[in-house]
Amino acid sequence: MKLHGYFRSSAAFRVRIALNLKGLPYDNAFVHLRKGDQRSATFLGINPQALVPALEDGPHVLTQSLAIIEYLDETHTAVPLLPKTPHERARVRALAQIVACDIHPIDNLRVLQYLAKELKADEAAVGRWFNHWIATGFTGFEATLAQDKATGRFCHGDAPGLADICLVPQVFNSQRYKLDLGPYPTIERIYEACMTLPAFDAAQPAKQPDAEP
Repeated sequence: MKLHGYFRSSAAFRVRIALNLKGLPYDNAFVHLRKGDQRSATFLGINPQALVPALEDGPHVLTQSLAIIEYLDETHTAVPLLPKTPHERARVRALAQIVACDIHPIDNLRVLQYLAKELKADEAAVGRWFNHWIATGFTGFEATLAQDKATGRFCHGDAPGLADICLVPQVFNSQRYKLDLGPYPTIERIYEACMTLPAFDAAQPAKQPDAEP
């Protein structure tokens, strides 16, 4: 398998965690988002959306991080990332989508660049935008975790899964803009539990071969 990604991409970070949890080896193909590599003819031939990650698995090219992770879960069933029952799977998917569908799309690089370049928002304004939407999402995420007995050491029970895979990169994002995590003690506790695991630790941006300051 070959993973097309960028060290700071939250979505690529998710897929790296999933691959690591599954123990699946992969090759890296680095796409430097700030230099515009995603808009090259070569990469557009891989993903016409000009987004990372993209995963090549033999003749198949997969895009969108949640679709990739569920594909990996279905094709490599050891270390399941989703629970067994439909109700539990719906809960985990809902938590994952708070991050992947509600927070991340309006806080990702192309949105921040548009705010700065087209709308002339200064750095402080961009930071307020970024943290506002993370805080809004984390408020609901935290309440969902805190009030549900299905929450364990991790977002669902005592083994990491899809929800944790989505949560951890978003916590990393919050740290970049120094969001106070004090109001989210369950999120912070689960994040710390995840980061004790080699699969999460090895996937973090600073430990990628293409990492930059």
